[in-house]
Amino acid sequence: MMTNTTITTNLVKFNLFNTKRPFYTNEHEMFRTSLRKFIEKEIVPNLEEWEENQYTPRALFHKMGEQGFLAPQVDPKYGGLGLDFGFNLILGEEANRIGGGICGASMHSTIIVPYLEEYGTEEQKEKYLPKFVSGEILTGVAMTEPGTGSDLARIRTTAVRDGDHYIINGQKTFISNGINAELFFVVVKTDKNATPAHKGVSVVIVEKGTKGFSNGRKLKKLGQHSWDTTELIFEDVRVPVSNLLGEEGKGFKILMNKLQQERISAANSVCIVAEEILKTTIEYVKQRQAFGKPISSFQNTQFEIAEMATELAIARSYLDDLIPRHMKGEKVDTQVSMAKYYIPEMAKKIATRCLQLHGGYGFMEEYPIARRYRDLAVSSIGGGTSEIMKNIIAKNLGM
Repeated sequence: MMTNTTITTNLVKFNLFNTKRPFYTNEHEMFRTSLRKFIEKEIVPNLEEWEENQYTPRALFHKMGEQGFLAPQVDPKYGGLGLDFGFNLILGEEANRIGGGICGASMHSTIIVPYLEEYGTEEQKEKYLPKFVSGEILTGVAMTEPGTGSDLARIRTTAVRDGDHYIINGQKTFISNGINAELFFVVVKTDKNATPAHKGVSVVIVEKGTKGFSNGRKLKKLGQHSWDTTELIFEDVRVPVSNLLGEEGKGFKILMNKLQQERISAANSVCIVAEEILKTTIEYVKQRQAFGKPISSFQNTQFEIAEMATELAIARSYLDDLIPRHMKGEKVDTQVSMAKYYIPEMAKKIATRCLQLHGGYGFMEEYPIARRYRDLAVSSIGGGTSEIMKNIIAKNLGM
């Protein structure tokens, strides 16, 4: 029987398409090699235990920071390496090849830290960025509320000005890194009467340990078990006005400005997950015997594998054109929305087809396909649902 650890250890050395992506240099690949060695040593032997415990130890992120794997894009003046977006993509790719709680490191580095890099004051940057890089502080972003998902302008968590402080009250849910993070970018309403409503949205920095700020339930999820997800509760939480990120009332703009990068990273990472699923399945069908021969010799199996490999190759080609355009600063939100809509939906179908090729063994937790199948379910929801992506595409097509 092939275990999760055995398969992962072997497959990280195997490139399905045997092609180097055009935007990766030798320096990028050196970073990847170093990160893979770290993952092999520190994560692979422990992943099944962490999945069972539904928690990834906080110490892992300290180690990643010590090795220079967190927020590699941060300016060296704040302790970072000053590297380009390609290094963040590699962090996301390698984290998602393994899956589980390590993906929280990619979210911290690629999605959340850039908020402070672009919109933070010099004082905020000097205070927090070095600790974001070192792993001393892990971050989370608190947007979603009970009953409020994609309609961010309708949030009910408030931040009321009281002299030189804000007093925050409300509740957030589905917060990734909710247990391990020490700092959260909290989306609040600073003006409940603003018209349109999104003009009343702001972002405030709140540190764990602030009086009145606490974790609610640790949420039980269908997948991604070792990635901690919780509720956050704010009861008269008092923070200084200097904790405001950017300008008051500009929170919606801040969040929207970083969605292009978030969605490119998400689509790219999901593509990698689908590739890993197919790799695992190819290995399985070559070994699995039925009717006296490997099931890889059956025409149906070959056609299924060929179709999925083609779909992945086309998706990869699309991303390889799109990513450099983003790195050059082009506004490609329509194309990014297409990628974020299509690739997760494709990946979920690939997971279903590959599980079927595993037969009854695909339903067993001993095989990686079971976890991958569960983990992918959220890929078409987080970072913007498929339905929201289609709305954006249609709007940008003039409809």
